Amino acid sequence: MTTRILWADDEIDQLKPHIIFLENKGFEVTPVTNGGDAVSLIKERPFDIIFLDEQMPGMDGLATLNKIKRIQAGLPVVMITKSEEESIMEDAIGGKISDYLIKPVNPNQILLTVKRILERNRIRNEKFAQSYLRSFNKLSDRIREDADWSEWIKIYRQLTRWDIDLQSGEESLRQVLADQYREANKMFGRFIERNYQSWLRQSTPERPALSTDIVNEYVLPHLKNDQHTLFLVIDCMRYDQWLLFEEMLSDDYSIDTDFYYSILPTATPYSRNAIFSGLFPLEIEDIYPDLWHQGEDERSLNQFEEELLMKQLSRKGIDKTVKYEKVLNQEDGRKVMDNIHNYLQVPLSTFVYNFVDTLVHSRSDSDVLKEIAPDVPAFRGLTQTWFQHSSLLEIFRALADKEVTIVVTSDHGAVRALRDTKVYGDKDTSTSLRYKYGRNLTVNEDTTLLVKDPAEFQLPSPRHSNNYILAKEDYYFVYPTNYHRYQNRYRDTFLHGGASMEEMILPIATMRPKTMFDQ
Repeated sequence: MTTRILWADDEIDQLKPHIIFLENKGFEVTPVTNGGDAVSLIKERPFDIIFLDEQMPGMDGLATLNKIKRIQAGLPVVMITKSEEESIMEDAIGGKISDYLIKPVNPNQILLTVKRILERNRIRNEKFAQSYLRSFNKLSDRIREDADWSEWIKIYRQLTRWDIDLQSGEESLRQVLADQYREANKMFGRFIERNYQSWLRQSTPERPALSTDIVNEYVLPHLKNDQHTLFLVIDCMRYDQWLLFEEMLSDDYSIDTDFYYSILPTATPYSRNAIFSGLFPLEIEDIYPDLWHQGEDERSLNQFEEELLMKQLSRKGIDKTVKYEKVLNQEDGRKVMDNIHNYLQVPLSTFVYNFVDTLVHSRSDSDVLKEIAPDVPAFRGLTQTWFQHSSLLEIFRALADKEVTIVVTSDHGAVRALRDTKVYGDKDTSTSLRYKYGRNLTVNEDTTLLVKDPAEFQLPSPRHSNNYILAKEDYYFVYPTNYHRYQNRYRDTFLHGGASMEEMILPIATMRPKTMFDQ
């Protein structure tokens, strides 16, 4: 399809060589000498891009730009000007131009500008595709089950980056990446099976930071230095989602993102209680049995986070005022936002934001949300849209000129479950889809991490259960009874509780307002 260019300049006759050059390159160029004619033509027929002289007599470039944007807001406009005055450029950029050029311009400048604006996505996708294919073999060579925990973080970061960069690329290339991702998770599952249990007997840095280390290693150092500290846990946030959030925060904050591994199971009752208590689940049950309520109701299982946090601080000799809030909905978020400055009056304020987890569960139950977010890139975009309009982003912006350190993390991620694996158990077996506990559970061991002795994994044995099973890769558990019904119901849902990179390798970011460095 021919690219249609409208060029408005009162000295258009002097630009005849430029127009001939563009036409020889296959572009269709319509020249006009004033803003009024440009506006009239835009009303009559479509154009792909406009070149607009800033200093035309009568209706000048900025006035013409305003009229064009009222007619067709998304039409790319390139302003061409003789002036380099900053105020003119600010006015032009405020009018949402796509680019600007300073006279005199040459034909190649015009050509490159057209290509950059109109072919940006194609050129970008081709560049990423070439870069990914060049690095494919090198990345594949790194994906081995004997890679250490720090190497697995690097592998996951690289795969996540490619997933974002190639999300609008060719389907065939995305399938290559998906296959490489699947192979990586297969090797990662074996790695976890071989190494995780030993981590529970080690301390950092011999092992990675785990859920139990988060408060001690990432929050308390700021508190001990008498810095006002905010600690936010965004339930079920994956690394790819954090990258999009981070991009929106980077103008206001200096951000240092590190990584830790969630404990198993990667489910809220285990991982989040471990964060706030600084203890493994079995230790919580042994030391604070009244605060460990085992069952299927996640709300009841995580109703003592504030108490567990206070007990952890007490064990570490920290005697400071702490505020804790759990944000379950928009109304809760608005209340926190309205009172955010009050939270800066205490040394430590802690927040749990549940929206991403709510979105995960809602997508599983809603055909509409599955239609809106049919795959990982679309679901990632949905969480980005939430964040753009959330009270959480408002809070970050309100704190951008304060002396505060903000620590942001997640308790676990989620994996897109695409393959089922059959499990056999009795009627008392728990109902979760990525992990289960019960008596003598039987399952395909290739797809599952089998925990025969829960105590060796620092896990309690609820309801007289004697083993746990944890799904690896992108599998989910289905009973043989009504097999096809549940297979279809839960396939292609985002789940957590098992052992995958997306669930276990989590970002933990330390953020400081850039204004702190200007003082």
